[in-house]
Amino acid sequence: MSGTAFPRPRVGRPRAAGPSSSELSPREQVLAAAAELFTRNGYAATTTRAVAELAGLRQASMYHYFARKEDLLATLLESTVEPSLAFARTLLDDPGADPAAALWALARYDSALLFGGLYNLGALYQLPEVRGERFAEFRRARAELRSAYRELLTRMGPVPELELRTDLLVGLLEGGVAATREDPDRTAAEVAPAVADAALRLAGCPAERIAAARTDAARTDAVRGATARTDELREVS
Repeated sequence: MSGTAFPRPRVGRPRAAGPSSSELSPREQVLAAAAELFTRNGYAATTTRAVAELAGLRQASMYHYFARKEDLLATLLESTVEPSLAFARTLLDDPGADPAAALWALARYDSALLFGGLYNLGALYQLPEVRGERFAEFRRARAELRSAYRELLTRMGPVPELELRTDLLVGLLEGGVAATREDPDRTAAEVAPAVADAALRLAGCPAERIAAARTDAARTDAVRGATARTDELREVS
């Protein structure tokens, strides 16, 4: 894959640990509290007062960051899509990229982002409230990410039932990650490559092509890591 970097998604701390107020800004504390309550109690049953109390803020102080409960949910949902969409754009813009390796890399990145968050925000995608106007940006970003997966499938060659396979691929990523979170001992480092392998199997890739895509991603990661260490040394000197 020519020169394409594979950034590691910034994922949450281990889920058992929970957010520490000393590590988060007030805005981040509010988002962490909202994520916990939305996924534990349900969106409809959660009040902004409960979010503020869990975040350790007065309700009036919370409104400085988020005016409505909808704003909290929209911000959380967008955070599960936008990093993967940005990465997808870099992959699509690389004319020398092997599409199978690019698809594997995107699936791994996307899975790690969804799995590594402190709470299972993907479970909130199907809320009826998400069909409202406030969530138009989230829906647009999610649709564009789906289109990126579709384009990578197309670049791999003729794909039977392309639209169906695209939907199945997205379903594999979102649903598969949600299912694997049921085991507290699993990690993003374990789950994400497995989901990426499954994505290529769904695309019709034989085992040897999947192995080559995985190796290509690992090699590019190693080059990227060495470059980052060199840059750090330059900054120190």
